[in-house]
Amino acid sequence: QDLSGAPPLAGMASLGKPKADENSFVIHPEYKHKFRPAQVKEIIRASLNQKLSGQAYNVEQTTVLTKAVADDIRDRLKELQLPRYKFVVQVIIGEQKGQGVRMANRCFWDGDTDAQASESFHNETLWCIATAYGVYLY
Repeated sequence: QDLSGAPPLAGMASLGKPKADENSFVIHPEYKHKFRPAQVKEIIRASLNQKLSGQAYNVEQTTVLTKAVADDIRDRLKELQLPRYKFVVQVIIGEQKGQGVRMANRCFWDGDTDAQASESFHNETLWCIATAYGVYLY
């Protein structure tokens, strides 16, 4: 029986676990684990070429195709194994009729750790714009 008055689990903090009041978070990724827009742009380009080459625009299939392209890009980004990064992938597919398209985005993020990459694809019947955002969670 312990007569010291200390709670029974008081000695457990010394078992190699960090204390609750210790600062254990990292606010910047290591240099080798940063989101690199040029590398991501190549990944997006490869995915768009693989998934959309030879495809014709079909209004019924566009929803499924858009999701498939976005999922493929996301899966390829996960293969980079960038710790603590979350990826957001946006894909837009439209029918090619010679029209112009303007797109813009705004983000509130940390310019040192977060980034985005965008790539476009077009053939005779469709166009596609894909953007991937890498957001570091700290």
